[in-house]
Amino acid sequence: MALQRLTGSRELAIDLGTANTLVFVRGQGIVVFEPSVVAIDETTNAVQAVGEDARRMIGRTPATIRAIRPLRHGVIADFDVTAEMLRYFIRRVGGGGLSLSQVVLCVPSGITKLERDAVEEATLAAGARNVALIEEPMAAAIGAGLPVAEAQGSMIVDIGGGTTEVAVLSLGDIVVWESIRVGGYELDEALVRYVDTDVRLQIGPETAEAAKIACGSAWPLEQELETDVAGRDRVSGFLRRATITSNDVRTALAQPVDAIVDAVRRTLETTPPELAADISSSGIVLAGGGALLRGIDRRISVETGLPVHTADVPLECVVLGAGSSLEEGTVLQRTSKRRLARRHRRSRR
Repeated sequence: MALQRLTGSRELAIDLGTANTLVFVRGQGIVVFEPSVVAIDETTNAVQAVGEDARRMIGRTPATIRAIRPLRHGVIADFDVTAEMLRYFIRRVGGGGLSLSQVVLCVPSGITKLERDAVEEATLAAGARNVALIEEPMAAAIGAGLPVAEAQGSMIVDIGGGTTEVAVLSLGDIVVWESIRVGGYELDEALVRYVDTDVRLQIGPETAEAAKIACGSAWPLEQELETDVAGRDRVSGFLRRATITSNDVRTALAQPVDAIVDAVRRTLETTPPELAADISSSGIVLAGGGALLRGIDRRISVETGLPVHTADVPLECVVLGAGSSLEEGTVLQRTSKRRLARRHRRSRR
């Protein structure tokens, strides 16, 4: 549905991500940037904490409290918990619930009709009046400042927590795209498995993420880094610390990084020649938290032979782009929804 401007209503853009949820309010900017985590008391089903407070509980809760991420690979895994999380974040914006809010919601480009309906219904269940969808690659490209409305090819690679979205855009639409369910959490899980197998130390995903941030890379560094990780020795069962290097982390992340690079190559192979010529001049732009992995730009550049740039604020590109669509009208929202409709028709054939 198209957004309608109602007197007294708020217009919001929400990037409902696997890792983080960001809320943009028209006229104010980004007002919420919190982890997409909810802590629930399983005996009463009451929400104990949301966002950063809940994230700190992961792996540290008593038996009756469960800290969960209600989205997986950018789509809803737990409908009720997602609606509660949305309700909480919108209250953070101020002015009560969503009852007068018009919401633009960012969704992965590979979303199915069932998944699209689920995110719309969860947002309406949180109290929104209207919901419009914009695909994440389109929003990320707008947020990164790419000329998506012009007759010129632009390429965006959005590496999020649960998905990587690769797209070529021109004239306000997505021309070629690929969405793979590989992102930051797959990188963390790969590091957990590597440390378990090669260091014989069991660590949690939060520890793995911290190590990835401390010394992770996708390309050899001029000066290799190292960091300590603490966990349980898988043989003795005792607590132990070990030192891992950036080379160790690079080895651990090789498979998911390869999957991301392959998705970029496949998208380029199916890009029309004229748009490919544009991209060869302007290059590829990286967005999302995965764009912050050291050397990922260098790795993609070497593999594709193209210049690769990282967006100025990669973590915020998607919600900023969706927020821009609020400021500039509904043309891009309608275009994105037409593309979704076409894709769903194709999928039913």
